[in-house]
Amino acid sequence: MCANRSMPSRLLALLNVIFLFHCLQKRQFELIISSLIVFLYVNADRILSKMGEGTFGQVLECWDLENQESVAIKIVRSLQKYREAAMIEIDVLQRLGKHDFTGSRCVQIRNWFDYRNHICIVFEKLGPSLYDFLRKNSYRSFPIDLVREFARQILESVTFMHDLRLIHTDLKPENILLVSPDTIRVHDYKIPIRPPKDGSVFKNLPKSSAIKLIDFGSTTFDHQDHNYVVSTRHYRAPEVILGLGWNYPCDLWSVGCILVELCSGEALFQTHENLEHLAMMEKVLGPLPKHMIARADRRAEKYFRRGLRLDWPEGAASRESMKAVWKLPRLQNLVMQHVDHSAGDLIDLLQGLLRYDPDERLKARQALQHPFFTRCHRRCGY
Repeated sequence: MCANRSMPSRLLALLNVIFLFHCLQKRQFELIISSLIVFLYVNADRILSKMGEGTFGQVLECWDLENQESVAIKIVRSLQKYREAAMIEIDVLQRLGKHDFTGSRCVQIRNWFDYRNHICIVFEKLGPSLYDFLRKNSYRSFPIDLVREFARQILESVTFMHDLRLIHTDLKPENILLVSPDTIRVHDYKIPIRPPKDGSVFKNLPKSSAIKLIDFGSTTFDHQDHNYVVSTRHYRAPEVILGLGWNYPCDLWSVGCILVELCSGEALFQTHENLEHLAMMEKVLGPLPKHMIARADRRAEKYFRRGLRLDWPEGAASRESMKAVWKLPRLQNLVMQHVDHSAGDLIDLLQGLLRYDPDERLKARQALQHPFFTRCHRRCGY
């Protein structure tokens, strides 16, 4: 991987001037700087679009003149914590690339470079994330046969990572991208959770079910020191909240939450607070195991009353919080509301992925052998 490219001194001077202005007016000049960096380093003859941005920086779609292809360039903010995450991601991507001979598991890195503390990573251009697809589709759920194909690929990718002793730690629909942006339009026979303003009875579905994992900035080797908290809130495993330590099984909990969301169109645990989160888990999955509560970290003891019972609803922060928990159905009922055929197999798979005790949770390779994938299912198409 090339980390440094030379540039004409005239352009270097221009870039230095822009960075001087950037120090004074960061926000106004951020996109200009990103565009110049892209142009100078990857032979991009034009910036096609701004694909997204976040706390880390931004992502631009560019046309790579040398290789005649669209690429996605992630331009990372110069703060040290984001630089460290970017270097971890590069290391993980290179390691994955050495073993992913077909390039079908995870996004492929094309190049990377470092300019004035801005680490820039050049990726292959993929389609939208599963979350963006749901959002733009008025949160209409995916058909069960398509969910099965997504689930198979996600679990194959997680198995691949775990075999390399890597834990993703941030699996969520935003970090699973369709390979192709192409869609087909079909009639929707279900009433969407959030009906579109135009009252449309049609929905879009991806032409191809091929997906890849992205965002490896939080990926951890199993032998490394583990942060106390990992995973985005909605997909965070109970052992993380309880401070019991975590390992490979935290990825499988996230997968379980993702599959429910793909089937229903809504995140399973929509919360931003630990006690409410645990109460939601108990409403959907039943009581937390007493042996896990007994071993909870001191920081988690406040969520429980004497007798190892969750401090709920007594400890609820508001009536709205109580209502949010109360309205949640049991897992079986939730799946039955959204899935026709294969519901029984899916429920059983989810119960294995969403087991509280990480030692009892299905492993990725075990999950791939589940009847949800191996049984001869009726193909409905989508």
